[in-house]
Amino acid sequence: MELPERLAGLETTSIDGTVLVTGSTGGVGKEAALAFGRLGADLVVHGRDRDRGMAVRDELRDAVGVDARFVRADFADQAAVHELADAVREETDELALLVNNAGGLFKGALAKTGTTDAGIEFTFAVNHLAPFVLTHELLPLLEAGEAGRVVTTASEAHRGGKMQLDTLQSADARGFPAYNRSKLANIMFTNALARRLDRAGSPVEAVSLHPGVIPGSGFARNLPGPLSAIGKRIDGLPGVDTAADGGANVLYAGLAERVESGWYVNDLEQGTPTDTARDRELQDQLWAASERLTGIEWPLGETETTPDRTATG
Repeated sequence: MELPERLAGLETTSIDGTVLVTGSTGGVGKEAALAFGRLGADLVVHGRDRDRGMAVRDELRDAVGVDARFVRADFADQAAVHELADAVREETDELALLVNNAGGLFKGALAKTGTTDAGIEFTFAVNHLAPFVLTHELLPLLEAGEAGRVVTTASEAHRGGKMQLDTLQSADARGFPAYNRSKLANIMFTNALARRLDRAGSPVEAVSLHPGVIPGSGFARNLPGPLSAIGKRIDGLPGVDTAADGGANVLYAGLAERVESGWYVNDLEQGTPTDTARDRELQDQLWAASERLTGIEWPLGETETTPDRTATG
C-alpha cells in the first residue's frame, strides 16, 4: 500500500508542531495520523476505544518513532469533547492542525434512542456539534501557531442532505438521511468558519474534504444490515478507494500550500459542494442553532461582506 504522503505529493513536507486527529484509532484517521507522524508532527490520537487507541500510540512509537498521546472521548457527550480540549491544552500551547475526522453512520445500540442524553439527534451531535465545540475550544491554540488549519472530514454524501434545522432535537432523522445532513453540516460549518476567520483577521484556515468511498475505513461496520457485509466484500477491489487514499486527502487538505481557506477537497483537488452547502444564510442559521445547542458563543464577527472563496472558477 502506497503511503498517504506520497499519494498526496507531500512526502518531503516537514511538520513542526502538534496535530490532533480525531477518530484516529482506525481507517482514514489512523492512516492520516501515521503519515503526520512520519512527517515530523507531534500527535494527539483520539477515539472511543482505549485498546485501539493505545495500539495506534504504540505503532506511532515503534514504527514511526513518535511519542503520541491517546485521549479517549465519546463525542456523543459534549462534556467529553471539552475534556479532550483540556487534554490537548495540557499537551501543548500551540496546535498546527486540528483534524476533525471522527464520525460515522450509526445504527443499533449507538443510536437506539435516536438522540443523545442531551436530547440532540445522535448523528448530528457526533458528526457536527462535537467538531463545532472542539474547534471553538482549540482556536486559541491554532492561532498561537504560525499557520494553523482546521480540517474537517465531510463527504460527497452531503449531496443527499437536507438541512432541516427544526428537527435537530428529534429522532425523526436516522440512518442515511441523518448522516447526509451531518456531512452537509460539516461543509457549511467549514465555509462559515472560513468567512468568519477571514473577517476577523485570523491566520487560521478552514478546509473540508471528501475522503473517498472507503469500505476499509471501518465505515462499513456501521451500515445497516446487508450493506455492512457488501461494504466489507468490495474492500480492495479495483476502483475502490483505500484508507491510504482517504489519508492522502486529509493530508492534502491540511498541508498543501495551494489549498485555500474555504475549499472543499475531493480527490486531491478543489471540489464544488452543492448550492445548499454554499448558502450563506443557511450557514448562519446552522451556526446560530449550533451555538444554541452547545451553549457556546464564538468570538468571531459577522460575515456579510466577506468574499465567498468556496466555489471553483
